[in-house]
Order: sequence, then structure tokens, then C-alpha cells
Amino acid sequence: QVQLVESGGGLVQPGGSLRLSCAASGSIYSINVMAWHRQAPGKEREVVAAISSGGYTNYADSVKGRFTISRENAKNSVYLRMNSLKSEDTAVYYCYAQIAGHNVWGQGTQVTVSS
Repeated sequence: QVQLVESGGGLVQPGGSLRLSCAASGSIYSINVMAWHRQAPGKEREVVAAISSGGYTNYADSVKGRFTISRENAKNSVYLRMNSLKSEDTAVYYCYAQIAGHNVWGQGTQVTVSS
């Protein structure tokens, strides 16, 4: 059974920074796309950033220039560096990975941006 475990969420003031981490464990042969999604209260889940196995990245317009996604294939891990955080970035952030054709999700980590 493959699992994704996130860490790094928390409370931060507007303008601050956080780094989210996500590691996949279990029987893994290869991981294709890895991504971060988020869901704010009362809103649908949306993709924040994605990265292919080759390192190609894509970002939501709302986070371009502020967030950076990266991955370490040797560690089956993906990261999200979030700078210049805004109150509207408050949400539960979910790690996602496409593994052997299956969609795998983490349990989510809360990010709260507030003064």
C-alpha cells in the first residue's frame, strides 16, 4: 500500500513563508506527476502546483512567483516552498502523486495565514 505523508503546515503571518514536504512510502516502482492541491473552507479543491518526473512545473496563476514546487525522485518526495503568503492562501494542502496509473492523496496539512 502506497502512502503519502505531508508535513510543514502551520500558522504564519501575512508575508511570511512556509515549506511543505511530502514523502511517498510503500511499494513504489516509479512516480509520474506529483502535485500540491488545496481546499479552502466552502471552496472546491484546486491544483496549486504540479511537477513531472522530468522536472517540468506548472502553477496556478494565483501563486505564480510566490510558490515553488520541487521534488527529489531518489526520496520519492515533493516540496512546496511558499513565500509572500496571503490570507487567501489559507487552506488544507494535499499532496498528490500519480503512481503506476493510480491517483494517491495525502491526508492534508493545514496552512493558516493570519495576523
